[in-house]
Amino acid sequence: MPKKPASGRTRTNDPAGVRKRILDATADAFQKRGYHATSTHDIVRAAGVTAGALHHHFPTKKALALDVIEERVAQAVDKHWLEPVRSARGAEEGIRTAFEQIASALDRSRMILGCPLNNLALELCAADSEFREAIEKIYDDWRKVIADKLRADFAGAFDPEAVATFVIASYSGAIAQAKATQSTAPLRTCAEQLALHFRSRQAAKAKDARTSKR
Repeated sequence: MPKKPASGRTRTNDPAGVRKRILDATADAFQKRGYHATSTHDIVRAAGVTAGALHHHFPTKKALALDVIEERVAQAVDKHWLEPVRSARGAEEGIRTAFEQIASALDRSRMILGCPLNNLALELCAADSEFREAIEKIYDDWRKVIADKLRADFAGAFDPEAVATFVIASYSGAIAQAKATQSTAPLRTCAEQLALHFRSRQAAKAKDARTSKR
């Protein structure tokens, strides 16, 4: 049975819950202030845990940051980008859906903080190889999902890996501009231009198919 302290509150032993609170609080702090500007004291306070609990689960700030990248940032990319693309009927639909869902969510928010992956990539990748490898893996997975969808839609028409890189770079630039202007307009403009690009590709593919039948 859990012991009750003098205050009457029940103490519970929930290491998984404590770890989750720390990761959630850290991911939020990194998104708002960045890695270097966030102290372990900030994390302890935001998560509502002791310093001992923090260091029990994450012996160093770097270890904590790596787990945030692998478990929170990767999860966000999967939810907001990989899943919409995977579940779409085609590449254009999936990419357009991802842009629109992100833009709509940001329209409902009070502040645009940017892409958590982009933010950490810009802050950490040049200085540390472990951070760079963890972040690069997320970009690789992101690129592969888009490329696989493009390959199915445009077999042999172009290099799907190159176009997937172009799509991610377009989004990364658009979200950076959205953060700078506190407006989702760059995201929607970029989505429209990408849609035009894919439609022109589809038209060219259809024309080639008609020509080959003659």
